[in-house]
Amino acid sequence: MNTKKGSAFMQQLVYIGPVFLFFLAIIIVPFVMGMYYSFTDWNGVAGTVKWVGLDNFKQILTDDPAFKNSFWFTTKFTIVGVILTNVVGFLLAYILTRPMKGRNILRTVFFLPNVIGGLLLGFVWQFIFVKGFATIGDLTGISFFELPWLGSEATGFWGIVIVFVWQSSGYLMVIFIASILNVPKEVMEAAEIDGASKLQVLRSIILPLIMPAITVCLFLTISWSFKMFDLNLSLTKGGPFRSTESLALNIYVEAFTNNRYGLGTAKSLIFFIFVAIITLLQVKLTKSKEVEA
Repeated sequence: MNTKKGSAFMQQLVYIGPVFLFFLAIIIVPFVMGMYYSFTDWNGVAGTVKWVGLDNFKQILTDDPAFKNSFWFTTKFTIVGVILTNVVGFLLAYILTRPMKGRNILRTVFFLPNVIGGLLLGFVWQFIFVKGFATIGDLTGISFFELPWLGSEATGFWGIVIVFVWQSSGYLMVIFIASILNVPKEVMEAAEIDGASKLQVLRSIILPLIMPAITVCLFLTISWSFKMFDLNLSLTKGGPFRSTESLALNIYVEAFTNNRYGLGTAKSLIFFIFVAIITLLQVKLTKSKEVEA
């Protein structure tokens, strides 16, 4: 019996051990160290670290308007980004599960932006907003293309939202397509025979049965939106005057530009707790609405 237990333990150690060590070294240890540094005034370079207790958190919550502004910007961006990305992703999936020519090609085309790195994508869209839209505006006189897309707070916000939705909705489309194709056809056919319209079938059958996919997609988009950094850096760099600065960019600037690593890690810890609470509540809420076919 002991031999069997020892053999099973060795198998687990061989298969799981290396992965666990990498996870420990790359995720757990930096996270614990970050928690420790959040209670210090370390600048990221000095060999000595001074313990300051809760001073960093007090400063963030009482005397850091840039953090509050970036927190509000990120919250607005997350609400708008999550809604639009999921709606667009679902609509693409719903359309591309209908019988039509070239739907596989269209699926590939809509998924492709997700493969492109965020920084590269941001610089491409920066050129489009600054040069491409301006040229179209000069030729057509349409005011939409003449807006200062990355030059003001309002248009900068919507510029980032447009690129985020364009990049992310294709990934959600794939998840929704897989879920919609798994909805029992006989259930939808029975509803149509009973006289249900396509809208009624969508609202009363398809949406309830794909709630597991909705749970996953909401979780992913909430996480992506809150952690959005590369698009923010490449499109607006937080400007003008830090009005479009996300929390991730604010933390980066605090730690690696201002050389206040302790304060930056304190912000990241607050950020982590907030995102964890939001995602747990979202998963609990959407899980409660899942049904079985």
